Amino acid sequence: MAKPPNTFEFLADKYGPHINREPPGGWASSGPPDRKVNTHCCFCGQQCGITLLVKDEKVVGFEPWEEFPFNRGKLCPKGIKRYLQNNHPDRLLYPLENGAGDFNHVSWDHALDRTANAIKKIKAEHGPDAFAVLSGVSMTNEKSYLMGKFARVAVGTKEIDYNGRLCMVSAGAGNRLAFGIDRAANPWSDIPLAQVLILAGTNISECSPITTDYVWKARDNGGRVIVIDPRETPIARTADLHLAVRPGYDDALMNGILHVVIERGYVDEEFIDNFTNDFDKVRDAVKKYTPDYASALSGVPAKDIITAAEWWGRAATGMLLHARGIEHHSKGVNNVLSCINLVLARGMIGRPGCGYATITGQGNG
Repeated sequence: MAKPPNTFEFLADKYGPHINREPPGGWASSGPPDRKVNTHCCFCGQQCGITLLVKDEKVVGFEPWEEFPFNRGKLCPKGIKRYLQNNHPDRLLYPLENGAGDFNHVSWDHALDRTANAIKKIKAEHGPDAFAVLSGVSMTNEKSYLMGKFARVAVGTKEIDYNGRLCMVSAGAGNRLAFGIDRAANPWSDIPLAQVLILAGTNISECSPITTDYVWKARDNGGRVIVIDPRETPIARTADLHLAVRPGYDDALMNGILHVVIERGYVDEEFIDNFTNDFDKVRDAVKKYTPDYASALSGVPAKDIITAAEWWGRAATGMLLHARGIEHHSKGVNNVLSCINLVLARGMIGRPGCGYATITGQGNG
């Protein structure tokens, strides 16, 4: 086996410990922990289970949480490094006040008094809606609740938002329009049962490695993987079919695939009749998206559009997963709805091995 260009100690320090090797300052060198705490990694929407090791009220390491059903002890580099965040030397642990261009340490009482007095003054002069509150979605449910309560009750402002407005709100809006709710339609355990997987605008190998493991299980079971991405990402390089769509034309590509599915009689008509509304309008909308027309718009060869439609149309089970790549567009909602239409046309939802879901980057996205 080739020798790594650096020592294992250097790699562990820079990229995080391998579970079979002791990290510098990690759990083994810190002695037995006082207790172990099962929790979740907060660095993406997968929320993998992890066991943190606590000594002297500090997190000193981690162990795989083998029993947690989603990741079964597996962790990506983000999860492995998670425990180092608490005691990182760059963390701010006390208030800093800007005076004469320099930040100076001040007491918590001083900082809270100054903040509260400023809020009262501005509310009195301009009203509560002079404030806007922006939060992140890596916070726990409890912290998110308190942030909302602070904005609506303590401050009294209606101007509250979160970073998802510039993240996955297109998916949320599309889901609510189609399903009435913004939730995944199937559990991740269905992924290995899918005969065809469509991954649209999601670089799962680098952003959601644990989900990649589910995709590999589907492939081990004979499933095919179709990746829709302008870039040749790691998952695209290993896909059975990579559709390198022109940026901004994801809906044209999806409509082209759906056109072929309809024309070749692959629509689940019973499902359409029983569980959908206005599918005739969808048929009319995609009539012009012949493979050649969709190819001219999307940049994907017509023969590959037909191949994707044939695989999706003939499969007994299939799932479509997408992420920010199709959502961060001025017509992101249309992109999302075109994906949902493709899933519903085949009745690929609500049964084992079938479904539609958004891969989120944060736990409370």
